[in-house]
Amino acid sequence: MKLKSLVVGPVGTNCYIMSNDAKECIVVDPGEEAGRIAAYIKSEDLSVCGILLTHGHFDHITAVNELRDMFGCAVYAGSDEEKMLNDAALNSCGFGMGAPVVVKDVNYLSDEEVVELAGFSIRTLFTPGHTPGGVCFYIEKEGILFSGDTLFCMSVGRTDFPGGSSSTLIRSIKEKLLPLPDDTKVYTGHGEATDIGFEKQNNYFL
Repeated sequence: MKLKSLVVGPVGTNCYIMSNDAKECIVVDPGEEAGRIAAYIKSEDLSVCGILLTHGHFDHITAVNELRDMFGCAVYAGSDEEKMLNDAALNSCGFGMGAPVVVKDVNYLSDEEVVELAGFSIRTLFTPGHTPGGVCFYIEKEGILFSGDTLFCMSVGRTDFPGGSSSTLIRSIKEKLLPLPDDTKVYTGHGEATDIGFEKQNNYFL
């Protein structure tokens, strides 16, 4: 497994490109700068097998449609996030940055559903709270979690946007994420990576 992180867009969103030895890859949360993301993919001669969305806020989805048009790949998100992905006023959070964006024709995943992409078994963990349909993606064999805006290093996602709930978010983290192995590497939606064990011991919000 090779993992590339690109910080994109106006609020510094972490976009991840995870690839295998066969030059297949998945893209996680392409929030902006489709051209830059595509340039890396092409420079590595990668074939895109899918795009994973942890949630539907604009800063995680703005480049989705352009990348899908370029590479002809499927898009995946949690089944409770359809409303967010289809409502530009809702997913922009009132920031008004850039052109409104909606994402159609998404493959919606159920809680604990496993999808096989680029040779990786990716388990969907429902973690509402930041948004009503937010998810995290867990790849057990690689020991990694893409947490989106659910869990950050020493922090958690904000809950003051429409559909947010602090109590729901904390419950999601405690029930879905903290039971994972302590050495699980957590790749967050913004900021630096962390791991489950460190957050158990040091995250004030938990």
